[in-house]
Amino acid sequence: MKLENTLSIPVAVEDAWRVLLDVERVAPCVPGATLTGSDGDEHRGRIKVKLGPIGLTYNGTVTFLSRDERNRVVVLEAGGREARGNGTAKALVTCRLTDAGDDRTDIHVETELNVTGKPAQFGRGTLAEVSGALMDRFAENLAAELAADSRKPAELSAHPAAEERSAHPAASDGTTAAPLDLIDATGAGALKRAVPIALAAALLILALGLRGRRRHHR
Repeated sequence: MKLENTLSIPVAVEDAWRVLLDVERVAPCVPGATLTGSDGDEHRGRIKVKLGPIGLTYNGTVTFLSRDERNRVVVLEAGGREARGNGTAKALVTCRLTDAGDDRTDIHVETELNVTGKPAQFGRGTLAEVSGALMDRFAENLAAELAADSRKPAELSAHPAAEERSAHPAASDGTTAAPLDLIDATGAGALKRAVPIALAAALLILALGLRGRRRHHR
């Protein structure tokens, strides 16, 4: 199954490439995500989702296949599994950054997705709807992070150390992110569809949030 998503963020493409490779800055923007570890080019993360009183956890891994800094293209392989179920998903994800003009960047995400378990029962349109809603939330959070920086140039110069801590919260210090509320993210109309395909959608978000760890791995 092939999915295509486009995100837009309010920053020039040259800066967007650097920002999106800064995992400690980007990870807090990923809904419900927590970074859990790295081993070479393989990186691990966890997403918690909430549906009313029901809580679900998905564990995923992302492995880099290639990164073309000149053309701003990254290709990665991702896999995930429901922590207390048998739903799984694997994906080949290609991300391309393009200049959208007026200091904006479009992030084009092409995904070849294979799913098993309950997510496999649903069609491409349903999966695209839910994954698109979650990616939109990620883009909104990232845009808010960038906008906050642009409003505080004077404070950044006057208090660089404090501002650096505020603008770049730690993403891998053991802090667990708040669960992603699926009702809030996808709307009540998509409620029944959101639960069984949350694994696949969460996997795509994990891929976006984890792809910067190759540069920052120590």
